[in-house]
Amino acid sequence: MVNYIWLGMIVVGVLVAAVNGNVELVTKAALEGAQFAVQTSIDLIAIITFWLGIMKLAEAAGLVRALARMVRPVTSFLFPSVPKDHPAMGAIVMNLSANILGLGNAATPMGLIAMQELQKLNRGDPKTATDAMCTFLALNTSCITLIPTTIIGIRLIYGSADPTEIVGTTIFATAAGMTVAVCMDRLLRYLSSRGR
Repeated sequence: MVNYIWLGMIVVGVLVAAVNGNVELVTKAALEGAQFAVQTSIDLIAIITFWLGIMKLAEAAGLVRALARMVRPVTSFLFPSVPKDHPAMGAIVMNLSANILGLGNAATPMGLIAMQELQKLNRGDPKTATDAMCTFLALNTSCITLIPTTIIGIRLIYGSADPTEIVGTTIFATAAGMTVAVCMDRLLRYLSSRGR
């Protein structure tokens, strides 16, 4: 559906430009936008690489296992069907750690691994998500962000006077989003269990 919306917007934009005799502006804007996107991506590579390296060092130093043990009471509560020493828990912790640092790109591979590991625990229909998968998806998409590194990097690249001024509002907004996601997950899980 989203593809059709984007296609419609592009077609309408080109048609309006053609009617007004400004088709060359569409071509110029498309080329400038592509150049702008590539330049921003190149500038962000250093920031993302730095934080990925920090996460890899943390994993090699055993900090991920320590973090997993530290948050075990929370993860046990949120994922009661997942054994505490299962590889899914490590992948979930790594995914959430990357999201907390604002590294959505780094979180994606760990999220895929976590879902694969959770699928191995799926004793029902393999095409139906388990409660743990739904909880993980809710947390992954709404995780609190303490250090929005990618946004800070973009603000730094484009000359913001105070690139870190968004940290407080980011923490508040993402904490609220995660709280709602976890509460809705628990509520829907409860309603689903009553309906069975």
